[in-house]
Amino acid sequence: MTQKITLASQSMARIAMLKSAGIDFTAMPAKIDEPAIMGALLAENATPNDVVDTLAEFKARRVASKQAGFVIGCDQILVCEKKIYSKAQTLDEAREKLRALRGKSHQLMSAAVIFEDGEPVWRTIGRAQLFMRDFSDAYLEDYLNGCGSEILSSVGCYLLEKEGVNLFNRVQGDYFTVLGFPLLEVLAYLRTRGVIPS
Repeated sequence: MTQKITLASQSMARIAMLKSAGIDFTAMPAKIDEPAIMGALLAENATPNDVVDTLAEFKARRVASKQAGFVIGCDQILVCEKKIYSKAQTLDEAREKLRALRGKSHQLMSAAVIFEDGEPVWRTIGRAQLFMRDFSDAYLEDYLNGCGSEILSSVGCYLLEKEGVNLFNRVQGDYFTVLGFPLLEVLAYLRTRGVIPS
């Protein structure tokens, strides 16, 4: 009997990636107080690894308490010059974040934690390094006006699969990790468990 797969996320990018991979799954948003959890972790001087892994686990745990089978929780953080960034809430915040990131490199860390029947059984963290070009203020305003609030769904205020690619000189790392989901590693694990065809 095929085990049920649930994605503990309402991220359109993650949903699209799993659908494109031909995976049969259900998406269920994980309602957690992400700012409060992140704030507590940062107050304890948690490492970026611990922050992103813990957020992914909280999401998976919340949904796994209601869903049997395999539940995949994911999260992504951005680290630049040892500072951990969370999502901007407004375009003004996005403008300030992009000004802080331009001309520098930053790391995206995408964690996935899988629960099976209510218990954590597997976890991974994917990493990608992105090098943002030193764009002008005029370009930044055109970018913000053109993209609008859609970019607020991304921790970096860019969608690399869309116009956000124009902000960069170079990207090192797995494309799926940049989009917020270490997809290849997740699929490999599900194959080892016989959940998807091998």
